[in-house]
Amino acid sequence: MSDWIAWLIAAGVLVVLEMFTGTFYLLMIGVGLGAAGVAALAGASGPIQILIAAFVGVIATYSLRKSRYGRTSRTDAAKDPNVNMDIGQSVRIDTWNETGEGMHMTRAKYRGADWDVELLQGADPRPGTFVIQEVRGNRLIVSDQRE
Repeated sequence: MSDWIAWLIAAGVLVVLEMFTGTFYLLMIGVGLGAAGVAALAGASGPIQILIAAFVGVIATYSLRKSRYGRTSRTDAAKDPNVNMDIGQSVRIDTWNETGEGMHMTRAKYRGADWDVELLQGADPRPGTFVIQEVRGNRLIVSDQRE
């Protein structure tokens, strides 16, 4: 088997494996292996092919890492409506109990169960409809306005 065929088969295997991971990093290494296959087809020697595969793979991986697709975003799952569908939903509160230091808590029915509800600092502790801003365990953190 020719060198270029082996490089392209290895690149194809990495592309298939990439479909199972979804991170794009194996795809970048596959691009490097594909570049080595092109170099082998052009008649480059074995060590040059390996250097091209390594160089292109590293540059492609580094470029991906620096792009917007490679950046990891750190969001708090307790406040992320993409993770927790309760965030942004409304809950009806009839009375608030002051727990000290300006904090207000109560119990409320939400989705057929009783929940502990805590009012965000600065919100008005009046009866009415509140919006869930965060979920911490079995406690709903609410405010009187949408953010």
